[in-house]
Amino acid sequence: MFAAIFNIGWAATQVSHMAMVNCISLNSTSRVALTSSRNAFTMVANLGLYAIALVVFGVIKAGSKEDTETQYRWIAYSSITIGCCFVVIFLMGTKEPRLRIDLKETSRARIPWVYWFRKILYYQVAMVYLLTRLVLNVSQAYLAFFVIDDLQMDQSAKALVPAIIYICSFVVSVLLQEIPWNGRRLKAYYTAGGIIWIFCGAAILLLPRDISSFMYAISVFIGIANALMMVTAISMQSVLVGAEVGGCAFVCGSLSFLDKMSCGLALYVLQSHQTTSPRGQLNNNQQSVYLSVTRYGLGLVPALCSFVGVAVTFFMELEAAGSLSKPLLREPLLE
Repeated sequence: MFAAIFNIGWAATQVSHMAMVNCISLNSTSRVALTSSRNAFTMVANLGLYAIALVVFGVIKAGSKEDTETQYRWIAYSSITIGCCFVVIFLMGTKEPRLRIDLKETSRARIPWVYWFRKILYYQVAMVYLLTRLVLNVSQAYLAFFVIDDLQMDQSAKALVPAIIYICSFVVSVLLQEIPWNGRRLKAYYTAGGIIWIFCGAAILLLPRDISSFMYAISVFIGIANALMMVTAISMQSVLVGAEVGGCAFVCGSLSFLDKMSCGLALYVLQSHQTTSPRGQLNNNQQSVYLSVTRYGLGLVPALCSFVGVAVTFFMELEAAGSLSKPLLREPLLE
């Protein structure tokens, strides 16, 4: 029940926040810069959670099950409190911008949802975004299990490997804000991220346990690929919306619904084939490379999704959408 309540709130927050990017600016480069900034601060939030956990683990020692429950309870309390503070700052400290220019009535009016289903670009962007979220969510779900169960790395790797990914994603997201964007560059950078993930997936599938330290190097490239794919995939939604900001919430909401359903189904299918841990199945006479469901979930599934996403991107006509091919010289809103 609490998981369902949380996801209702999360969906409302995510959709409105993503739609806000399209309402703030009609300029192509500004929209991508806002998306990059959003992704960068997402990484900051993830790293902040690790910092909170580090402080809590240092203050409260886990000597029993009750102490462990207390640790995670305080991590949850601290995260919720800090998050609520930033929400209050945003709601109270951000002034509602006023219109600087009179937009066309079709830009402000609500767009019927059937309008988007008549556009081929909608299905292409939906497919690319869905596959991108599969890459990120499935790999994130299996990352800790892979480094501990399959590679049998130290417990610290369970936190260090994701931290490396978040730091690299943050750096790349910041750098992406300095690039003037158009449709061709969106496709090129998404393709670059997809190709990097394909190589990372192949490396994960073939990585033997005796050289597990290479996972740290792979994490660097995973972080780079995640930022390239996520920022450009969300920015493709802005290309689809264009100046029709009255329908941006439906676009973001419908695509988010697809990504959550697909990720849930993918994880359900993978977990239904998971049996026992490779720790209990391997002995010294067997090979060090064990192709478990965890390894498939972290390596094969994201690599295949990246490949299909790159293929779909190749046939997209983003320049024809207009919003990125000719950057606007005006902004719809003024503080």
